[in-house]
Amino acid sequence: TKRVRTAITLAALALLMLVGVTWGWAQMTKPFPGKVDAPICVNTSYRAGDELTVQDVTVSVLNASGRVGLAAATEADLVTIGFAGGQTDNAPQGTSLTTPAEIWVDDVDNPAAKLLRKTIGKVPVVAHPDIGYAGIVLVVGDQFGDLGQGPTSLVLKDDAVVCSPPVE
Repeated sequence: TKRVRTAITLAALALLMLVGVTWGWAQMTKPFPGKVDAPICVNTSYRAGDELTVQDVTVSVLNASGRVGLAAATEADLVTIGFAGGQTDNAPQGTSLTTPAEIWVDDVDNPAAKLLRKTIGKVPVVAHPDIGYAGIVLVVGDQFGDLGQGPTSLVLKDDAVVCSPPVE
């Protein structure tokens, strides 16, 4: 009887140890979770009467000119004056501008585009739904020069959704 109890106890302990070793091995050999990149910007709702500042506006820049590095240089200038940096790239094949630049947005009434336009100058704001870049997109061409001196904010007349940098 004492030997039977001892054998049962040892068997139970051996089983617990086997379960523990199996679980531990599974945890040690499990792959690490992948790194998740934070989004460049997130859709943020603003109400009529709110102040939209350049820091709230994410701008991606596409180069439609023959000037190498124009998108990156323009993006750096925009960040220097306070806009949130988006992405830089070459404009899609076949993009041709008749003006120094264009602003591409989902909605031409986007207040972020209006704020950027006050810095860029009188350039067209063009509806380009699902362009695939973060925020509003500034397309710069061969005639593009330096940035202007625009306001750093504007008061919204209507409710709006703007792709703004995520709050950390």
